[in-house]
Amino acid sequence: MGLQQMSFPLLQNSGEMILQQSSFMYNERKEYLGEMYIIVGLGNPTSRYAGTRHNVGFEVIDCLARKYGIDVNTKKHKAMIGKGTMEGQRVLLVKPQTFMNLSGESVREILDYYKADESNLILIYDDISLAVGQLRIRAKGSAGGHNGIKSIIQHIGTQEFWRVKVGVGEKPAHRDLADYVLGHFQGEEKEIMEEAFLDAADAVIVMMKDGIEAAIKEEVPEVEGVVQVTE
Repeated sequence: MGLQQMSFPLLQNSGEMILQQSSFMYNERKEYLGEMYIIVGLGNPTSRYAGTRHNVGFEVIDCLARKYGIDVNTKKHKAMIGKGTMEGQRVLLVKPQTFMNLSGESVREILDYYKADESNLILIYDDISLAVGQLRIRAKGSAGGHNGIKSIIQHIGTQEFWRVKVGVGEKPAHRDLADYVLGHFQGEEKEIMEEAFLDAADAVIVMMKDGIEAAIKEEVPEVEGVVQVTE
């Protein structure tokens, strides 16, 4: 994570400054982190886009936030963020506020601030190549036509970061792609997606606790709806 073991000054009651060796691992921002996962759900800000297909990443972040009592209400790094602990693991939950096509700006800024890299990152986003509610877990890969992921790859300079793709259904032949992904789920799709958000949140926990290699090996048995787990 690019962290260093450092000495730091402590002030005694007498006002004398001494140097005391510390075993704490922390970055130059003086935020004690240890090992921390940065979990980013992609979407578009403002109420106009709430509940749309393109905002499923935000929905999964909200599920995690509710389950673990994390307030994602701090506006920083061009995102809404919240720090907390999930299953004993320190996490930063992130919802970029740059609009989808510029998501990489926020992710790059966060990685720089925390002196982290792609090994700390888990992305959650929509996938039109998957049926509504199905999940796909990958350790790396191209943007696959997703502009938010394309922006992130451009800004961090690698495709090797973990991701959970949430299926939103294939675009009907007669519909414009932008219109489709910015549209809302209809009828029974809403119920299917509510379950998918919970499944995706569970998948993130499995990845974080056991690693993606374990998830691949076990095919994430705890998560019902996962259709493919690939490297």
